[in-house]
Amino acid sequence: MTVKAIKAGLLIDGNGGTPVQNAIILIDGKKISDVGSSDDVQIPAGAEIIDASEKTVMPGMMDIHIHVGMFNNRTFKNYRVAQWEVTPHLQQMYSLFNAQLCFEMGFTTLRDMGLLSSRGLFTQETVAVREIINAGCIAGPRLIVSGYAIMTCSHLELILPKAAMRTDPFLTGDGPWELRRQARLAVRQGADVVKACASGGGGTDDEEPDVRNMTYEELEAIVDEAHALNKPCASHCFTPESQMNAVKAGVDTIEHMVFHTNESLDKIKEANIPMIPTLAHRTDHAIEIRREIGTAEFVLEKMKKIQPNCYETFQKCHELGIHIAMGTDMGYEPGMGTNAYELEIYCELGMSPMHAIQTATKNAAEAIGMGKELGTIEAGKLADIVVVEGDPLDNIKILQEREKIQLVMKEGDVYVDRRPGEARKEIIHAQPDSWRKIDA
Repeated sequence: MTVKAIKAGLLIDGNGGTPVQNAIILIDGKKISDVGSSDDVQIPAGAEIIDASEKTVMPGMMDIHIHVGMFNNRTFKNYRVAQWEVTPHLQQMYSLFNAQLCFEMGFTTLRDMGLLSSRGLFTQETVAVREIINAGCIAGPRLIVSGYAIMTCSHLELILPKAAMRTDPFLTGDGPWELRRQARLAVRQGADVVKACASGGGGTDDEEPDVRNMTYEELEAIVDEAHALNKPCASHCFTPESQMNAVKAGVDTIEHMVFHTNESLDKIKEANIPMIPTLAHRTDHAIEIRREIGTAEFVLEKMKKIQPNCYETFQKCHELGIHIAMGTDMGYEPGMGTNAYELEIYCELGMSPMHAIQTATKNAAEAIGMGKELGTIEAGKLADIVVVEGDPLDNIKILQEREKIQLVMKEGDVYVDRRPGEARKEIIHAQPDSWRKIDA
């Protein structure tokens, strides 16, 4: 097997230190074998050279709260039509397509946080997308798949219009033992993560964000069952009450905090539980896209109302040094492949570009329990690497530009190559948002 050698003009290794000028990265098979300055690392004879000597090289990025199977991610004019008309079979194809859009933009790992539809849970379909990618049959990112353990009338159930709902004994559960069964079923169906929902949310017609979605006993049962099956548990937690219950129950990640108290932040900090902000989903841009696709005005007003709370909580978490890992909550909007918009928001709220990049690399890998394999460019780790035209430390926005993402490598294989003078290599040949709207 030929050793690959990347010549990097600027190396951002993900650890947060001073970037290395004129670095060399050696890749043997799937893993990085050596990395350092060109003075310290020698390229072996016969190595395949990847010339990025005038570019920035950084770890593959991760979005660890995304919904790749969500209806109407820019492929339908009206998401309610999609919920009625799209079969799980077609939606599975869109899940793969959405994952590939993110992959082409340098996101080599996605943690999908699940979907339910009028036809039931979508766990098995997403697991199948993960498996076909892992088998090497189709190019795509590394997928970490979540399955739900949620109660009746929870925020995640109410994402669906009531008229579209049907009785499904596997959709929700009530009480500790039914929710234990939900967790077991998720794992049985192949989920890597069990997701709970401990509070209300913003994007639904029927509830306020401060509604309690399950008792502590129910949440603790889900976490205990997930851990008994050697799976992590993530929990949707808008409110301080839900956050403190999540800490007490031992959840592994806290998803999209909106409100906070000093007590809830202190408990999260003490427990060192990663927090995933999901701010791209809450911007004016995202709200406007929601309006365009037919979201009720009541929901839009609610999303706008809680927006300042989202931003303030993020800033307080950053100030306290809480472990922040990047996730967008992308589903209906802003659009698959625009994941790095989340990092721009972090910087606008006071985070440095270096720290923002770490949320999508080192911090994200640690949050999903893969810090020993991913997240930084170091010897012994999997070679998930992105080559960028320009310096994202100087302008974080370039990570959102398709032509600036010049090369994407996953486990030592190059899947995207847009470097001038090289044979162009891409997975998807349609430009984002160029496709026909199915219901238009």
